[in-house]
Amino acid sequence: MIELHHLTKRYGDKLAVDDLSFRIPEGVVTGFLGPNGAGKSTTMRMILDLDHPTSGEVTIGGKHYAEIQDPLRRIGALLEAKAVHPGRTAYDHLLWLAQSNRVPRARVDEVLDLVGLTAVAKKRARGFSLGMGQRLGIASALLADPQTLMFDEPVNGLDPEGILWIRNLMKRLASEGRTVFVSSHLMSEMALTADHLVVIGRGRLLADLPMAEFIKRNSRSAVRLRTPHQEQLLNALHGAGLTAEAGPDGAWEVVDGDPVVLGELAAAHGVTLHELSPQQASLEEAFMQMTAESVEYRTGSTDEPAPAPAWGAGWDNRRTGKEN
Repeated sequence: MIELHHLTKRYGDKLAVDDLSFRIPEGVVTGFLGPNGAGKSTTMRMILDLDHPTSGEVTIGGKHYAEIQDPLRRIGALLEAKAVHPGRTAYDHLLWLAQSNRVPRARVDEVLDLVGLTAVAKKRARGFSLGMGQRLGIASALLADPQTLMFDEPVNGLDPEGILWIRNLMKRLASEGRTVFVSSHLMSEMALTADHLVVIGRGRLLADLPMAEFIKRNSRSAVRLRTPHQEQLLNALHGAGLTAEAGPDGAWEVVDGDPVVLGELAAAHGVTLHELSPQQASLEEAFMQMTAESVEYRTGSTDEPAPAPAWGAGWDNRRTGKEN
């Protein structure tokens, strides 16, 4: 388990991490999210004692990193895939790490096979693609079979097979009771990988909760309804005190609606439904909502579509379902 206690880091006038406290438990994949400049990399570097906090502390299994004997056996990390001497082969890089950390030589072949680099084990790192470098970095993190693993953007440069492999690997490691902490900007991949989320913005903690709860709290759910009997549907919804928003293709969306209740309501009023489907909010939508005020590097403005009109209070708000 990794624990952060009131962790703060300043670089001159820049407050990179601001009084950050949270725990990274064992047995789950914990995702670490935040906009660019939020302080994620600085936080991960302080966990490994590569940067020293201005105040506060980090412990790994109850100890500071500097106090851990054989730290590679306690925590393995991938922070920078290209942090390898370019003249060394993949095998020699891992062998050097193994010998300096009293890891059996046979483990080098095991991790090379695990990450799919056996065929290029004797090639020098300078000729590696980004994806091959990522695999070598992951092999380095796994070399001493540590209880705790930390990955910063582990899927960068990986092909679809590699992404699926690292996703399944992290889930398997967590299922073995290990601590797995992973940072990524790929929301779709994080949604498939992480069980728990820690979100920071401008160095401060914004959220620390399970994935499903994070999405539920920071985005809206809706039920999409499509019917050739729009007038009857709107009357039925109005009579039940429900509000619908016009969607595409003549569809309507009931925010926070219950599909069972809406289906029964339509049936009771003789409304034929061509579609009744719950709309699942995405992690990306929830993340954008949560961090809207914490974005440090914001791109230029874009033309946003106007919000969908709402109907429900009375006939004055009724729409046919098509945008003007």
